[in-house]
Amino acid sequence: MSEALQILQKYWKHDHFRSLQNEIIDSVLENQDTFALLPTGGGKSICFQVPGMMREGICLVISPLVALMKDQVQHLQKRNIKAIALTGGIKSDEIIELLDNCQFGNYKFLYLSPERLQSDWILDRIKNLPINLIAIDEAHCVSQWGHDFRPAYLKLAQLKKHFSKIPYLALTASATKRVQEDVITQLGLEKTVVFQKSFARENIAYMVFEVEDKLFRIEQILKKNPEPSIIYVRNRKSCLDMAAQLQSLGFKATYYHGGLSYKEKDKNMQLWMNEEVQVIVATNAFGMGIDKANVKTVIHIQLPENLENYYQEAGRAGRNEAKAFAVLLTSPSDIIQAENQFIAVLPDKKFLTTMYIKLCNYLQIAYGEGIEEQFSFNLNQFCNKYQFPVLKTFNGMQFLDRQGIITLSQEFSEKVIVQFIIESKEVIRYISLNPADENILLAMLRTYSGIYEIPANLNLTLIAKKANTTESAVIALLQKLKEKEIIDYQAKNNDATILFNEVREDERTINRVSKYLENQNNLKIAQLKSVLEYVKEKNRCKSQLILDYFGETTSSNCGICSYCIQQNKPDVSPLSLTKEIMAVLKTAPLNSREIQFITKKPTDAIIFALQQLLEQELIIIKPNNQYTLKS
Repeated sequence: MSEALQILQKYWKHDHFRSLQNEIIDSVLENQDTFALLPTGGGKSICFQVPGMMREGICLVISPLVALMKDQVQHLQKRNIKAIALTGGIKSDEIIELLDNCQFGNYKFLYLSPERLQSDWILDRIKNLPINLIAIDEAHCVSQWGHDFRPAYLKLAQLKKHFSKIPYLALTASATKRVQEDVITQLGLEKTVVFQKSFARENIAYMVFEVEDKLFRIEQILKKNPEPSIIYVRNRKSCLDMAAQLQSLGFKATYYHGGLSYKEKDKNMQLWMNEEVQVIVATNAFGMGIDKANVKTVIHIQLPENLENYYQEAGRAGRNEAKAFAVLLTSPSDIIQAENQFIAVLPDKKFLTTMYIKLCNYLQIAYGEGIEEQFSFNLNQFCNKYQFPVLKTFNGMQFLDRQGIITLSQEFSEKVIVQFIIESKEVIRYISLNPADENILLAMLRTYSGIYEIPANLNLTLIAKKANTTESAVIALLQKLKEKEIIDYQAKNNDATILFNEVREDERTINRVSKYLENQNNLKIAQLKSVLEYVKEKNRCKSQLILDYFGETTSSNCGICSYCIQQNKPDVSPLSLTKEIMAVLKTAPLNSREIQFITKKPTDAIIFALQQLLEQELIIIKPNNQYTLKS
């Protein structure tokens, strides 16, 4: 038995390596610079953690995601492996102590962000560590053509000068050929050994359906496939609403989004992991470290931002190699919504410059000052003061964070959590007796429709604006309602904090990074275009379209996607279907869904046949959308 396999069995309790893991580990142990493209679920972390354990010294892991670093460090510590993460917000004296531990405490893994290496004194300390391997996770961030480019990654090539005999291992789950070649060039990898697992997931049926009623189709899918499922939605409100709707239909469902506390996230995730609920409705905050083998269905009810993200999220289905489904439900309005969500909210250079200057003024940072200063920050209050669109501003903040100009300590989230604990009719009675409170209460009820069933994260700025009052008046009413036991009200001190990594230089700061902004905006537009092409293309296998996007060609159809299934179905004769519908309608008036359920024919065929019958005036449609024979 090899030493690598012994370590895998001892610490990770796995009997064997997954595809390509062993080969990648061997390449690293032979001191080869290595590029590994392993699609989601391929087990990338094992590829550096096992050789890191086998060699004397410490493995340096570069990662852009604080949550992912913390997650991996916790998992290593649970296995009695010494690991440290230098995340944002740690003071200099604490960093010195942690680096001392790395140097003298037999630590095996040091995780840090690429921005940390921009501090010369940290880089000097790392030069003196016994580094045995440099692993670069999410390596697509190195390339300006990658979907999450960070310029700080470009400076990783400098490490080569100090660790010329130490192998580099660049890892990513999603990179086109162009991104792959750019990463290797930018990192200065030499004689690079490339391992690429096929993007083909032969057990996943990629399904795209255009539907009028998404909830009805979801109900059909979940009843047909009662195994564990994930439903991805666009935002936190949709997350709560969809979970509530599924529960009202009798499904056991929970939810997961970035605004939940760690305790709530863990509780809801465990309900799903332990299969106490069938469905978890989630935003894209859900996914990191999720490795549940028997997920049968992943459903997206809105268009994804790009195919890289979609592939990763869809790939959480069927990791046990059993047949699984990746379903994308669309409607005609989705394209406009996606363009509004992903394209219209992209900050251009002019907006970014204005926003940055206003931010510095808001925080009272003088020109030429601000470096290493940290501030509490409320996004909604800032946007309200300067009349900035919230999403556009948030995207601008994220861009500044990726460029290393600022560091955002956490996701923006609302300050208070509220749920009504009396029935709706009692709330109406309270309003009638307390008309002074009506505007605020109605603003809450109209904005958060599920507030009776599920705790809602309140945006105080929005509620105050809708009620034409102040935030302090909203808070005062919430406190009163809590005392009267009308609501459950929790105030949470969870505003974001902003750390300035550079001095304020206004236009000079933005001019330096504006070329990256333009490239990223153009890339996002092109990526959304690829998503729309994937959805709209009716004459090609869906699996083939995904493989093409990632530069992998195949001449054979998958045989199980929505296109292939449609091709294999016998053609529906319009004449015979109209006769069948006429016969069905003799029994009772029915709507289109009921007709489809009885006839078991495709939606498109049903709609076409109904249109024919209406034009021929053989049937009529009633005000309640039921069809009936014309008398």
